[in-house]
Amino acid sequence: MVNDSGLRWIVILPLLGVLFHAFVAPRLGRRSSSLLGPAVIGVAFACAAAAFVRLLGVEEGGALVDRMFPWIEAGHLKVAAGLRFDALSAVMALIVTGVGFLIHVYSAGYMEHDEDSVRYFLYLNLFMLSMLLLVLGDSILVFFVGWEGVGLCSYLLIGFWYEKNENADAGKKAFIVNRVGDAGFLLGLLLLFWTLGEKGVWTLDFAELRAHADLISPAVATAAALLLFVGATGKSAQ
Repeated sequence: MVNDSGLRWIVILPLLGVLFHAFVAPRLGRRSSSLLGPAVIGVAFACAAAAFVRLLGVEEGGALVDRMFPWIEAGHLKVAAGLRFDALSAVMALIVTGVGFLIHVYSAGYMEHDEDSVRYFLYLNLFMLSMLLLVLGDSILVFFVGWEGVGLCSYLLIGFWYEKNENADAGKKAFIVNRVGDAGFLLGLLLLFWTLGEKGVWTLDFAELRAHADLISPAVATAAALLLFVGATGKSAQ
């Protein structure tokens, strides 16, 4: 693993977009929103591409890691707010920021005459932030924060034109189905955490979980995988 503090900008940029649309854009107007909304995602894509180039210089199977700050310290459990950029997450981060940038550019024209376009770009930037936390999270807990954020943004975007009952109802349906899936996902996460904890390994870091995978019995691994699968199907088949 190679420490790389540049990774944090991939998620900080969408966060700045969220803050801008929440507190500044309503005063400046829709034009500022349609410009800065796509811009922060475009720069985030450039940061992800730069990180990908740096990753090419790391030994095979390696990763770039950015432990931004200690998050939770409770007994034996220590969780940092960290990001991990390996071969898999690199591909996903490039797809999320690249395709997300194109969606933002398209939305700038599509939402040009909508009175609530500032709120729309707030939701869209928040969706990007959540998705990037999901694919770059260094621990299951950071991953889960992104996971829940994506579910929240799905509800907000699906029901964006809430004045029409069918849109509001569709948003509620997505939210409820997501919560059912999340229950399975959370149970799978807790099963893995408790199983390793009983063996003296109190961790939620992906690297540590992989390193101690041999401590998990096939039966427990199968049960955890099925519970996580419930979460994935609830999220994707809403």
